[in-house]
Amino acid sequence: MPDGEANSSNGAGESVSWRDRLRRLVTQVEPRSRDELVDHLRRSQSVGLLDADALSMIEGVLHVSELQARDIMIPRSQVTTVARDTAPHDLLPTIVRTGYSRFPVTGESKDDVIGILLAKDLLRLFYEEGHNGFRLREVLRPVLFIPESKRLDALLKQFRESRNHMSVVVDEYGGLAGIVTIEDVIEQIVGEIDDEHDFDEDAPILARDDGSWIVKAVTPIEAFNEALSAGLKEDDLDTVGGLVAQRFGHVPCRGERIVFAGFEFRVLRADQRRIHLLRVMPVGSEGHEDG
Repeated sequence: MPDGEANSSNGAGESVSWRDRLRRLVTQVEPRSRDELVDHLRRSQSVGLLDADALSMIEGVLHVSELQARDIMIPRSQVTTVARDTAPHDLLPTIVRTGYSRFPVTGESKDDVIGILLAKDLLRLFYEEGHNGFRLREVLRPVLFIPESKRLDALLKQFRESRNHMSVVVDEYGGLAGIVTIEDVIEQIVGEIDDEHDFDEDAPILARDDGSWIVKAVTPIEAFNEALSAGLKEDDLDTVGGLVAQRFGHVPCRGERIVFAGFEFRVLRADQRRIHLLRVMPVGSEGHEDG
């Protein structure tokens, strides 16, 4: 092994050695394009200079610089907003139902976003002062407005500098086009981030205190029927996610919902190819079937 490349006994030494080796390797053969750089990095991983996670993150960083806000934003139709004149008690069901921590607050119309409501601010207000004389405007956080063409690497820097976690994407006319959160951007680099809906791999169905279930889309229909005393028809499909996507007629986005077989299925997580996670809630006899 060449001098200076011996493994150090401490983490800092290993980190410096790794950086030195990577720098030397990259400078020995200068890539002439981004594709050549990625190929070079992949060869580095194949010989053990990078592990798979490090390579994935580096590729994610390169990919982020090519993306714009419009590429990952949650579209207007799926954005949950609250009106500025909403009574405090009317806000709580929305917060509980969605599980979100931040909500754009609108004025005269949905395009008129005047601030961001943090659920924790509302809860603190209830706990410390009650809601007599409550005015929503008094607890609003400022809005970070960005164009649809905003590059994600620049947006991540802006998130860090402004200490905001949500941006409102506006179209060419200044109307609400969608929203992008800091988590949306970071997930483009590091992959999917675990959240409060994640649970053990061996537990595909998780019961919640509100009477709903969090269900992994890969759950076999037979297992779903057994756990929830349901009667989903298997037809030619094996998984709950496949059946739900079939009922939609397309791969749904996060927040979309559909009712059938006595349950409301709400998409908690999905990408362009498939559903990953669902929230399932039983509906009464008044529930109707969508789609």
